[in-house]
Amino acid sequence: MILNVALLNPFWWIATAIICFKVFALGDALFRREDAYRAADKKTKGFWVIVLSLSLLWDLLFGANPITGLMTLVGLVASIVYVVDVRPAIKLLTDGRGGRSNQGPYGPW
Repeated sequence: MILNVALLNPFWWIATAIICFKVFALGDALFRREDAYRAADKKTKGFWVIVLSLSLLWDLLFGANPITGLMTLVGLVASIVYVVDVRPAIKLLTDGRGGRSNQGPYGPW
């Protein structure tokens, strides 16, 4: 069979997108500096890495079910909170590579 039937299922695509989003959030959390979390007045790096890891691990072990999977949705909310709230606050303090930025409020210094 040339075309896999699972690829035609829109829920498979949604579940795959959720897992990819969680992998992105976890990868970003792993590569940020610990002191940037404290400087941004957010939870610690360890907290976010554990929460995002458990969320991803749950989906990989039991399958991402975007409709009735409560733990999938809870983990997705945690990943969204990280990407929408924590990540921008940390990026303001760093240059995106984990180092300090030489950007001041009015440009480079």
